[in-house]
Amino acid sequence: MAGTTDQPAHDAADAPGRPVVAVDDLHVDYRVLATGRRAGADSGTKIFERRREIHVVHALKGVTFVAHANESIGVVGSNGSGKSTLMRAITGLTPATKGAVYASSRPNLLGVGAALLPELSGERNIYLGGLALGLKRGEIDDMFDDIVEFTGLKEFIHLPMRTYSSGMSARLKFAIATATRHDILIVDEALSVGDRAFQKKSEARIREIRESAGTVFLVSHQMQSIRDTCNRAIWIEKGELLADGPTEDVLAAYENRKV
Repeated sequence: MAGTTDQPAHDAADAPGRPVVAVDDLHVDYRVLATGRRAGADSGTKIFERRREIHVVHALKGVTFVAHANESIGVVGSNGSGKSTLMRAITGLTPATKGAVYASSRPNLLGVGAALLPELSGERNIYLGGLALGLKRGEIDDMFDDIVEFTGLKEFIHLPMRTYSSGMSARLKFAIATATRHDILIVDEALSVGDRAFQKKSEARIREIRESAGTVFLVSHQMQSIRDTCNRAIWIEKGELLADGPTEDVLAAYENRKV
């Protein structure tokens, strides 16, 4: 695995496990077409004239860090700071403009916006989701009851997904995605929905993944979830990595920032 070593998050002796993700001087730019009207430049033109311009948005600006096995890493930052762009770049969904991301295995992204088939029942979606994760039908059979119990949706599992609330749908997505072992799992705001009891179950599930040598990235605006779940945090702001270290240290700096 390649990656920079001049700015490690931890000393080698303190590293919790082998390196599994290396983000090396990562830049991501978006080219956005802006259309609209602006005031005429002089009295000889119309009051408003059409314009079409290409704007370049620098979503990530030279982000570098290394993640290890047995780590759960909270990712914090204000809205539009580049957190989700970073996670999508780690999974390969968003290409790098400059720099690179290296991973020891394929990262799996769990987001509240993950697609479900609303006309199918929760039961059918469990099987489809399991097959999409590469599980065999027999493996899904074996874990089906545990998935349903985890969601707390047993009485609704045979109903079409379109009848579910957003919170119910998110419960099912999380249960499906975490039913099998992941070496690298990215959870993007999925713990922001549901009641506190379900959030506690979800946090416990993330700790189980970490303890079985998995690596978890948790993107959340809920600081308590990150404190309860993560042993490390990184702070992204305006596309730049501002802090990387023990959870409490990074969250203290983030919460004391000037807004």
